[in-house]
Amino acid sequence: MDETYESAGAPSTASQTARSEARYEEEPPGSGWVAFAGVMIAIVGVLNIIYGIAAISNSNFFVQGTNYILSSLNTWGWVLLITGIIQFCAALAIFGRVEWGRWVGILTASVNAIIQLIFIPAYPFGSLAMFALDILVIYGLVAYGGRQGSTV
Repeated sequence: MDETYESAGAPSTASQTARSEARYEEEPPGSGWVAFAGVMIAIVGVLNIIYGIAAISNSNFFVQGTNYILSSLNTWGWVLLITGIIQFCAALAIFGRVEWGRWVGILTASVNAIIQLIFIPAYPFGSLAMFALDILVIYGLVAYGGRQGSTV
């Protein structure tokens, strides 16, 4: 019964294994981390744009009347907005496998990690979550971002 099934045009398990191995050999090591970093930096960029607009407009989203190390909530809103726009552009470049996108992604994730630590008085749990995502993005881009075009 197995012979008739295989002879009817169904692929054998050996050819399925060969095809699946060929598919995995095309992907460079760490490409999942690079894709994760690109998606996360795009999400963090969009969130920073939203948070920046909320901080600039003095909405009730953030804790009002808190003291910051440098400047005011309005200033940090502008910094977050600009950082978010640059991060979203870096994510598009990472998806396009452009080398400068990796470096801009690392730089903006590093800057955003510092900004989020300063932003803790306004939005404590959100800032710590964004900080953790920035660290994962930096790891993915530093450890595997340079291997996008190489074959092993």
